[in-house]
Amino acid sequence: MSIYSVQGKGWRYDFTQKGIRYTEAWFKTKKAARQAEADRRKELANPRPAEPEEPKETAPIDMEFLSLMNLRLDHVSAYNSDWHYKTYKHMAKRWVKKWGPLPCSRISRGMVKAHVLERSRVSAFTANKELRYLRANFNFGIKNGYITNDPTKGITFLPVERKIKYVPPPEDIDRVLEAAEPDIQDYLWLIRDTMARVGEVNRLCWDDVNLSGKYIVLYTRKKRHGDLTPRKVAMTEKVLEIMSRRYEQREGSVPWVFWHNSYKDPVTGKCNAMPFGYRKTILKTLCNKVGVRRFGFHALRHAGASLMDQNHVSIGAIQRILGHENRSTTEIYLHSLDHAERDAIAVYEQARQKSHMTLTQQD
Repeated sequence: MSIYSVQGKGWRYDFTQKGIRYTEAWFKTKKAARQAEADRRKELANPRPAEPEEPKETAPIDMEFLSLMNLRLDHVSAYNSDWHYKTYKHMAKRWVKKWGPLPCSRISRGMVKAHVLERSRVSAFTANKELRYLRANFNFGIKNGYITNDPTKGITFLPVERKIKYVPPPEDIDRVLEAAEPDIQDYLWLIRDTMARVGEVNRLCWDDVNLSGKYIVLYTRKKRHGDLTPRKVAMTEKVLEIMSRRYEQREGSVPWVFWHNSYKDPVTGKCNAMPFGYRKTILKTLCNKVGVRRFGFHALRHAGASLMDQNHVSIGAIQRILGHENRSTTEIYLHSLDHAERDAIAVYEQARQKSHMTLTQQD
């Protein structure tokens, strides 16, 4: 019974529908309770559509391109190498000159594409590099909640003509090193015989040199998350001789293996020691001096990797020496023909010669 009374209080209705209980009290009369129950059942049978919620106003997420660029450069400075930071900063000046005061939401895909095509007049490689760095810049802003607009989305890279990188022969490297001044000669020998990146050698400290163990510890930021990651590289006898000599001649207060005096401090009047920076003109000048085809520091890594590959060193060992995370990156450095490829060509040649001899005998 869904309608009943309670002495001294009044009437109420009480029913269950689809497992849910509905009740209401206290009505003065049974008729009033019955009418209320009927109204409630009717309401449940014909529910009113929910009123749409008014959209909440949200503040637009945006900032000036100049502000985003400054935040990005701070991030690159903290997480990446000095060389990467300088490269980024150089391109950022060009972007800020165009779009600095504009809100990021006002920078359109067409504006970015026009800039990429403009840079393609230098080369497709240059244009693609700017697009890659710009995309990283806007992705950084979106990831950190600074902006929502990515005007690089949908822009494809330009086709490039890929060539095999020039690897200088050992005799040309020897001639270049012989023409260098003693301090630079030591520097180049270390890069050549450890196949280190320039930045790794520039930050090399005496604490990272183990003469008794005949190895050095190199640190790179070219890893995921920008962590400064160490790896051990064995010394050649040439590098051991250089490190031993420089250790005996070192300045006690200077931690770096390769360093120079900075500008004079205006307060103390003294020159402070600083580690080597990126000296991009050294090899260019030396190559011109001895009359060999120009090559850069990175070519010394390629030359070392190729030489080891030609002498059957495993790709895993080469990968660890070069400090690569991925085997595919190491394979780019190996410019010598794989032994399997040479064997395949030899099989082809023998089969071709055999076929030719058979045809000649039939004639």
